[in-house]
Amino acid sequence: MSRIGRAPITLPTGVKVEVAEGNVVTVTGPKGKLTTTLPEMLTITQEGNVVTLGRPDDTKKSKSQHGLWRSLLNNMVIGVSAGYTKSLDLVGVGYRVAKVGDHLVFQVGYSHPVQVNPPQGITFSVEGTTKLQVSGIDKQMVGQTAANIRSIRKPEPYKGKGIRYTGEVVRMKAGKAGSKKK
Repeated sequence: MSRIGRAPITLPTGVKVEVAEGNVVTVTGPKGKLTTTLPEMLTITQEGNVVTLGRPDDTKKSKSQHGLWRSLLNNMVIGVSAGYTKSLDLVGVGYRVAKVGDHLVFQVGYSHPVQVNPPQGITFSVEGTTKLQVSGIDKQMVGQTAANIRSIRKPEPYKGKGIRYTGEVVRMKAGKAGSKKK
């Protein structure tokens, strides 16, 4: 039994959920609008400010789809009401980021600067020269953009230099052991 799927979604003030033909769900809120298509097997009902998802039977596939789509719908509601943010830190001597227009320019140890343009619906904010925030209403897009930025220069395990999520712990390795001469 999917406990996640059966949990109701409470809509904050200012958020509307509309279901069109073909299970096309549109969630509109103060920060924007997101649209997705639910599988035909699921039913969506709204009573006041509470949305619930239903499933036709207890097969493994419908149970898993029930929980998945309830979580995705809840993420959409949170995104259009509060939004999502991922924070990144640059660690390393000379590593820095600058916001030029709406895109970012990274200096992370390469012979050239690396430029990153924001996807549709994503905004960047830079604090100082080593802190960066990726914001938007789509949780998947915010996480993917942050992961793409991190992949420019992943934290290396010997000195810890690179781009990392705020609060990420990098497991350090021991350096090369000195050899003794006899």
